[in-house]
Amino acid sequence: MPSPGLRRFAVLTALCTLLLVVAGALVTSNDASLAISDWPLNWGKLVPPMEGGIRYAFSHRVAAATVAILVVILAAWQQSREPRAWVRRLGWAAVATVLAQAALGGAVVRFIDPKSLSIAHACLAQICFGLTVAIVVGHFPSLPTAPASASSGLAPALAACALFLQTILGAAVRHGAMTAVPHIAGAAVATAFAMWAGLQVLTRHMENATLRRAATLLLALTFSQVFLGLAAWASLAATAGDPQPMPVMIWATVAHVAAGSLAFGAAISLAMIVYRHDKSTRPDLASGGMAVA
Repeated sequence: MPSPGLRRFAVLTALCTLLLVVAGALVTSNDASLAISDWPLNWGKLVPPMEGGIRYAFSHRVAAATVAILVVILAAWQQSREPRAWVRRLGWAAVATVLAQAALGGAVVRFIDPKSLSIAHACLAQICFGLTVAIVVGHFPSLPTAPASASSGLAPALAACALFLQTILGAAVRHGAMTAVPHIAGAAVATAFAMWAGLQVLTRHMENATLRRAATLLLALTFSQVFLGLAAWASLAATAGDPQPMPVMIWATVAHVAAGSLAFGAAISLAMIVYRHDKSTRPDLASGGMAVA
């Protein structure tokens, strides 16, 4: 098994990736996407003057550089200390994702914030976070040691897919590419999938504390995201006539994005844990050449 130090570093990387998602949400919510008009420098400097939206844009760039360094270190560390090939592949996939995200971030600035690139940039951030969560889950010996497959983990896997699609719709709404109606409809579908996954696990595995906590966490985060989404919509409607983004709208939206990321990560974790549980309890029909009754 990987060393405790490697496991702790994986957790740190996942937490920093979540903070990067929050930093990006702060940039968008404060209308600071183009507060810095060049890339990779910042108004021709390494450190620009910290004023207005520049504070959010520069903090986002610092967070992105930090996460890129952490992900590369994690992948390289796993290459030498992690015996399982699928975990090593997840690490390098995270490296590719964070580098692609950085390139898209630069393209957003260079091409003056095109909506399609901005949406793709936000979605890649969620993919990177999901990959780091999967790596963290894989590093704990009491949790899964193999990726999910077609088993009773199907419901959590579908919930994770639905929550990721919500990420795409949410990014499209935030960047003005569509109205909130598809996002609201998608929220109903994603919530239904999350309820299906969580309640299915609770009814089948209530005696298993790990599965019970993972399912409960998914349900709690999903419902929190729904209420935060309502709060974000209400605050946006209440402050629509204001000349600049108001704090109540900013923080409601950022909290909604953060809860959505956590729910996505919880669904990934649950799918992996359920698969490990099912695999460990499945009868070994090949053992001894006879079926185990």
